[in-house]
Amino acid sequence: MGNGKEFQGKWAVVTGGSRGIGHAIALDLAKNGANVSIVYLEHHGDADTTLKQLNALNIEAEKYQTDVSDHQRVQETFSTIIKNHGAIEILVNCAGINRDKSMSKLPLDLWQQVIDTNLTGAYNCIKATWDHMKEKQYGRVISISSIVGQAGNFGQVNYAASKSGLLGMTKSLALEGARNGITVNAICPGFINTDMVRGMPDDVLEKVIQRIPVGRLGTPEEVARAVSFLASPQSGFITGQVINVNGGQYM
Repeated sequence: MGNGKEFQGKWAVVTGGSRGIGHAIALDLAKNGANVSIVYLEHHGDADTTLKQLNALNIEAEKYQTDVSDHQRVQETFSTIIKNHGAIEILVNCAGINRDKSMSKLPLDLWQQVIDTNLTGAYNCIKATWDHMKEKQYGRVISISSIVGQAGNFGQVNYAASKSGLLGMTKSLALEGARNGITVNAICPGFINTDMVRGMPDDVLEKVIQRIPVGRLGTPEEVARAVSFLASPQSGFITGQVINVNGGQYM
C-alpha cells in the first residue's frame, strides 16, 4: 500500500469520520485511492477540515451529517450514497460515544445512548449496505471496537458492553457474508491519542501509559493502517478476525 492505487475506484463510508480515529481512517483510505463519504453528527468545523484534506488528495469526497442511531436517517443517507456512486465497497463503523459512570450511578438513558450509538449504530449502517454488498458479491466491513470491550474498564459498563457487542456481531456477520465476497472484521484500539483519551485526568492517564508495554499512547494513524490492511482487496481470506492495536496492553 501507499502507491495510491490500492483502493482506486472503490467507495468507502467512514462513520465518525470528522475527527480522531475516523478522520485518520478516511485520510488513509483516500491516500490509497478510495473515494470517501464521511458521516458525522456534531463537529461541523472538523468535518469541513476533513473534507478539504480529502479533496486535496484528488479523490471524490463528501460529508453527511447523520446520527447513526437514527435507523431511518441512516437508510436514507446510505441509499443516497449508493444511488449517486453506484456502490459502497468499504464500510468503517467508527462512530462512538462514551458516557462514563459506575453502575450505581449509571441511569438508563446513559446506558441507552451508548448502546444506541456504538452498537445499534453499527447495525444500522451494516443493514443499509449489506444486501447491496451481497448483490455486488463484494464488501469490506470493519468495525472499531476497543480494548475496553475485551478487558472491561471501571466506570464503563455501557461502553464495554457496546464494544464487546461489536465483536459478536462481527463474527456472526463474517459467517453470513463469506460466500458473497464480504469480509467482516473488527479492530480493538488500546489507548490512542485522541480527544476522548486526552480528556482523562492526568494522573489516570499516567497510570494507563505505565501499563502499556511500548510505553506510549497509540496514534490514530496506527489504527488507520490496520483498517486499510483489512479493507484491501488482497485481504479477502481474512474474515471474522479481531486485530488489536494496543501496544501490547492486552493480548
